[in-house]
Amino acid sequence: MTNPLLNANGLPQFSKIKPEHVIPAVDQLLQENRQKLTALLAANETYTWQNLIHPLEAADEKLDRAFSPISHLNAVVNSEALREVYNACLPKLSDYATELGQHEGLFRAYTQIAEGPEYATLDAAQKKIIDNALRDFRLSGIALGSEDKARYKVFMQKLSTLSSQFSDNILDATNAWKKEVSDKKQLAGLPESAVAMAKQIAEREGLSGWVFNLEFPSYLPVMTYADDRALREALYRAYVTRASDQGPNAGKWDNSQNMEEILALRHQIAELLGFENYADYSLATKMATSTDQVISFLNELAEKSHAMAQQDLQEVQAFAKTEHGFEGLEAWDLPYYSEKLQQHKYAITQEELKPYFSVDNALAGLFAVVNRLYGLTITAIEEVETWHEDVRFFEIRDRDNQVRGQFFLDLYARPHKRGGAWMGDCITRKRTEDSIQTPVAYLVCNFSPPVGDGPALFTHDEVQTLFHEFGHGLHHMLTQVDYLGVSGIGGVPWDAVELPSQFMENWCWQKEALDLFARHYQTKGKLPDEMFQRMLAAKNFQSAMQMVRQLEFALFDFRIHMEFDPEKGARIFEILSEVRKKISVVSPPAYNRFPHSFSHIFAGGYSAGYYSYKWAEVLSADAFSLFEEKGIFDRETGLRFMKMILEQGGTQAPMDLFVNFRGREPQIDALLRHSGLGG
Repeated sequence: MTNPLLNANGLPQFSKIKPEHVIPAVDQLLQENRQKLTALLAANETYTWQNLIHPLEAADEKLDRAFSPISHLNAVVNSEALREVYNACLPKLSDYATELGQHEGLFRAYTQIAEGPEYATLDAAQKKIIDNALRDFRLSGIALGSEDKARYKVFMQKLSTLSSQFSDNILDATNAWKKEVSDKKQLAGLPESAVAMAKQIAEREGLSGWVFNLEFPSYLPVMTYADDRALREALYRAYVTRASDQGPNAGKWDNSQNMEEILALRHQIAELLGFENYADYSLATKMATSTDQVISFLNELAEKSHAMAQQDLQEVQAFAKTEHGFEGLEAWDLPYYSEKLQQHKYAITQEELKPYFSVDNALAGLFAVVNRLYGLTITAIEEVETWHEDVRFFEIRDRDNQVRGQFFLDLYARPHKRGGAWMGDCITRKRTEDSIQTPVAYLVCNFSPPVGDGPALFTHDEVQTLFHEFGHGLHHMLTQVDYLGVSGIGGVPWDAVELPSQFMENWCWQKEALDLFARHYQTKGKLPDEMFQRMLAAKNFQSAMQMVRQLEFALFDFRIHMEFDPEKGARIFEILSEVRKKISVVSPPAYNRFPHSFSHIFAGGYSAGYYSYKWAEVLSADAFSLFEEKGIFDRETGLRFMKMILEQGGTQAPMDLFVNFRGREPQIDALLRHSGLGG
């Protein structure tokens, strides 16, 4: 029987991939790659791009093409059997990566190419791949003694396993909890769509009444609209104590020890490689140049927003007291009274906007915006195999009718699917002997699914998330780089990778863009001007509070990595408390265990890098300010952005790319202005 994971041609054969295929495929490819490396090094004494790097890239891509769908399926249709084989492969892949990074013969070969005559003849992308490789050899411990190399290998293997366990615990804790409601009075205040979804969840689970769970489309409407305070508190407590020692499932999927061990291992790795701490180590591959620069950047934003954040909080507290006779706002009251205050001030709600953002309209609008900016045409391709009936597949063509990319789109929340939204790499662009390999992306969200016979209706926040993830997708798919290592988002520093995604969100706030797609799904009428004006007026409602919340996350992340002390342990809640005292305006209850589900930093790519969101937001706001000057659909500016940012991949330093596009280095003013914080 053939193993579908060993077929590196075309799109993944999702229906044929079974858990029993995973380990044999990974074992076989790892063995083949090791043999290939040995043979390549033995076959030559003088190494070149063609006799070493090119065949090694091809071998590693074959491994990536096999493991990408495994990793993806583990995130979107998680099962015990799939999880078991996925986790069994992580130490194998970690060992292989460490072997490559510490391979003396391979390091000498790369060094020979870098110092030899061929290097000067290579193009910018090839040179960058070689430069990055030499940097990564150092970061993998090539200079360590044999004993320390072995320690590094063990550390990396453990880290890989712990991060996956962290993610599994969150998914299990999220899936395990639900709230059954039998008395309709408890649903007072909830929009019809939220009530209908709760009924649909109950029917799916064979229960009567209504059921709420911790998937975001179910959780958020309760926190925002439910009049029943006890219901809000029940969901809040369950949500903020997931995978922790607190809450309704206290201790069952507890990430406490995982976090301690992850931070300790990261610190040991950093020290082993000669860095003071993991934050220093993290910055070795980022745009920011020092820990002081990052801390100063975050503190500057905090100083500019803290006083206004306090005003935001005082305003909602006063409103709750004078208009509703309620004092002593708790964390589960804040979204509820904030929503009522926003309605009071601006007469606008996310719920009121949803009829204008049906799934078909939102997608048509996104594609129309991309067409106006870059001359790209996006069409659905039918009869492509996917992993779930809701998943769709699309193709992007440019003005010359050339295929530039393809993508899978998985929009809706469901059980056994990881929360959040992300872009994943299915296939990366490269030049082959006779053509160009078309890049393919996974675009995954967790939006409100269709209820009953109607179409899925999105909040404006969900539309922004759709545009955001598509920005990542464009970065991956529009690349014109011919080599895998710096193609798409490959080799792009993590604190610059959010530039294209946050940049796309801007068009969600422009009437000229919204007029292309914001139409009532029943009446077909455009979003009325007066409703848009109310929406725009509310755009920066509590933006200072939102700013300090993101800064709290970023400073907490950076400090726990920068200040880790082996003698004192991780001090997670001690440092979080210090950050909150300085930055935050809202004090959550003592049982809040937000870090236990902070997968961005404990299971994702944002460790000592969560600041990247704000860092890249400065870039994206300043980049968009050029469109504000020239016109939001100015084709010339759009093509400049595509050519100078989206097509370049990781071939150049992000600051150089930004300056090429903007004509100067980024300024913080546009971000402050867009956030309603002056500037």
